[in-house]
Amino acid sequence: MNDLFSIDNKIVIITGAGRGIGNTISKAFADRGSIVYGVDLRVPKRRGESTSNLSYVKCDVTKENDFEQICNKIFKKHKKIDVLINCAGISLPNKKPRQIYPHSNWHKTIEVNLTAAFYCSQAVINKMAKNKRGSIINITSINAELGFPRNPSYVASKGGLKMLGKSFAKDWGSEGIRVNNIGPGYIKTNMTKKTYANKKIKKERENHTLLGRWGYPEDLVGPCIFLASDASSYITGQDIYVDGGWTANSLVTE
Repeated sequence: MNDLFSIDNKIVIITGAGRGIGNTISKAFADRGSIVYGVDLRVPKRRGESTSNLSYVKCDVTKENDFEQICNKIFKKHKKIDVLINCAGISLPNKKPRQIYPHSNWHKTIEVNLTAAFYCSQAVINKMAKNKRGSIINITSINAELGFPRNPSYVASKGGLKMLGKSFAKDWGSEGIRVNNIGPGYIKTNMTKKTYANKKIKKERENHTLLGRWGYPEDLVGPCIFLASDASSYITGQDIYVDGGWTANSLVTE
C-alpha cells in the first residue's frame, strides 16, 4: 500500500535553508528521500550530512530573476518541481518601546519576508502548472494573527504572507497547486537566541503556551511533510499554527 505521507523523490525547493528552521526542514526532507535544493544568501559549509539529496544554492531571493533562473535549471533537470517552502525571513525589531520605526527596516523586512515569497511562488507556479500539481508552504508566524510590540514590519509581512498564500490558493487550485501556511510560535533558533537566553522572557513565553515550552525547528518538520505529501491532497488555503497552543490560550488562568 502506498504511503500517503511519503515525500520520496519529490523535488523540493526551500528558501532560508542556510540555518534555523529552513536548514532543519531541508535536512529532514533529504533524509526522507526528497531531492532538496536549499536556497540561501549564506550557504552553509557541508559538515558530513548523511545524504547526497541536499544541494545548497546561493541566491538572494529578493532578486526575482536570480531565483527564476534556479527554478529553470531545476525544472530542466527533473521535469518537475513538487514543493516550494518559503522559509526565508528576517526580524528587525526596535530595541525600546515608543520609538519611531525606521523606514529602512520596514522596506528590508517586507522585501525579504513578503515580496521575495511572492517572487519565488510565481516562479514555481509557472513550473507546477505544467504538471498540474504542486504544493507551496509558507512559513508565516503567530504574528500573522496577533499584534506584537516594536516590530510592525515583521507583523505586517507575516500577515501579508498569510493572505498571499490564500490568494494563490484561490488563483491556482484549478491547476492542482495547493498553497498553505504554517505559523510557528516561539522557536529556539539563532533569530531568537537573545530572548531565549533571557530567563525572565523565556519563562514568560513558556507560560503563555498550553504545552509549557518553546518550540524547536524539528517541531515544524511533521507539518511540512504532511502538507508536502499526498496525505494533504484536499487541503489548500489553510493555516496551521505550530505554537504550543499560544494562539489558543486565553487571558484567564486557573
